Amino acid sequence: MLVYRSTMDNELLRQHDGHVTHLTLNRPQKANALSASLVEALLNAVEYAWTDGTRLLIVDGNGNHFCAGFDFTGYLDAAEGDLVLRFIRIEHLLQQLYHAPFATLVLAHGRNFGAGSDLVCACSQRVAAPGTTFRMPGLQFGIVLGTRRLANRIGTDAAREVLATSRTFDADEALRLKFITRSAAQSEWPALIGAARTEAGLLTYPSTARLNEQTVADTRAADMAALVQSVSMPGLKERIRMFRANNP
Repeated sequence: MLVYRSTMDNELLRQHDGHVTHLTLNRPQKANALSASLVEALLNAVEYAWTDGTRLLIVDGNGNHFCAGFDFTGYLDAAEGDLVLRFIRIEHLLQQLYHAPFATLVLAHGRNFGAGSDLVCACSQRVAAPGTTFRMPGLQFGIVLGTRRLANRIGTDAAREVLATSRTFDADEALRLKFITRSAAQSEWPALIGAARTEAGLLTYPSTARLNEQTVADTRAADMAALVQSVSMPGLKERIRMFRANNP
């Protein structure tokens, strides 16, 4: 087994064992919020997995929460163009996961917010511990991120309601909505990983890639265009500031 620490601050841990790549978000002090450097590390690791024979990609997080979404630390001091680029890179990461030519398994726990919930939605096998919660409030500050992927997972009507209300939903409802594919305690996760590892070897790599290609609609260009249009509207920082003031 090869173990890598993918950023200067060890924000992402990567293990590669046979045909399995395991990525662990490692910013527990920030609830694994997606800093610019963590997004780049994730994107590099996912894209590398497209080339190294990976058949199963696992994503989980250290600490009390899987992922708190976009890291807003210092956003008021950032140029709006830099914030726009960060959202674009997150969308690119989500697309690379959603259209991956191999199985993807996410293991979520704790409170998951915004792009952290989108990270769950982008994976093909989505497991959450009981008590896990999700919220996707991006439209409250005008960000169109992952909307079509969510609608493909849970249906148009359910996606409209979840996004329009920006409400929190728990693992039980997530399972009913098919936002997740299974609810399982963290003590059960090693067995689930073992089963996923076996399942990932049942088809050849080309067959798995063709299966994913035929069962996942390719709307990448439209999804990116929708995001870019939404984040390019003037006043992005002010919209974020107002949202955060109303959601302490």
